[in-house]
Amino acid sequence: MVKSLLRRGGQRADARPRWRLSKRARDSLKAYLFVSPWIISLLVFTAYPMIASFYFAMTEYTILNPPRWVGLQNFKVMFTKDPLYWKSVWNTVYYTLFSVPLGLIVALLLALLLNQRSHGIGLYRTAYYLPGLMPAVASTLLWMVLLDPRLGLVNAALRAVGLPPLGWLRSATWSKPALILMSIWSGSGGTMLIFLAGLKEIPESLQEAAKIDGANAWQRFRHVVLPLLTPTIFFNLVMGIINSFQVFTTAFVAGAQTGGAGPLNSLLMYMLLLYRYGFRYFNMGHASAMALVMFIALVLITLALIRSSSYWVYYEAGGRR
Repeated sequence: MVKSLLRRGGQRADARPRWRLSKRARDSLKAYLFVSPWIISLLVFTAYPMIASFYFAMTEYTILNPPRWVGLQNFKVMFTKDPLYWKSVWNTVYYTLFSVPLGLIVALLLALLLNQRSHGIGLYRTAYYLPGLMPAVASTLLWMVLLDPRLGLVNAALRAVGLPPLGWLRSATWSKPALILMSIWSGSGGTMLIFLAGLKEIPESLQEAAKIDGANAWQRFRHVVLPLLTPTIFFNLVMGIINSFQVFTTAFVAGAQTGGAGPLNSLLMYMLLLYRYGFRYFNMGHASAMALVMFIALVLITLALIRSSSYWVYYEAGGRR
């Protein structure tokens, strides 16, 4: 009888289901738990606002009242009845066309200059990167002092060499060049570090071989360094265009002294106008429509750059792609 009870107990114990996870499943669960804060923040603070803005772009939404579906009305008003919209588009395109190429050239020259083996080179690299660590508001206020038409050091330097002083931020002609100058000063440090990392990846044996073949410094740069640096140039180009389309802080702070957008709205950038509609006029529907147009434009520009990269971007392992 005891044996039968033990046998039955053993059968009952063996019959219990086992819910133990495999080692691979436990490792996967731990990994998901570790990345869950980032996933939650991505869904709540990035994915949801993007999806919501697509919906609000088709509505009349003033925050205080519930959204009302209006279809494409916001886009019609934006494209046909808002002259400030096209002014902001022109200002942003102007800023992008000049700030991005000039920023890449300056950053590349700095990287070539700092890609040397000399005493104290780390100190120079740090010094050139420091402007990128300064808050945008502080750097803009600093440049507003330097570019003051009467007391600024920049105009004082122009007078010292016999050139006429310029209006800079108080001139409709020179306000955007002043903004471009600010962006090059503050943004070249980070771009320079990326170029410097790309230069460090170029094998020295290739340059030594070209030097043995009789190539001078320019020929080595043109035929060896520059082709191998095109992936880095491509990355900085894409990121520079995306960042230039979203310029806001410098234009907002610099334009405050002349009514909010510079003389004759010369500093009215796309993001600044979007901010006005969303947080000054509380027209979230119109602001969401502007954000959707900018998103589509950046996607198309990025895709065009990716397609064109097969003609000028060179990868050492696989050639051009």
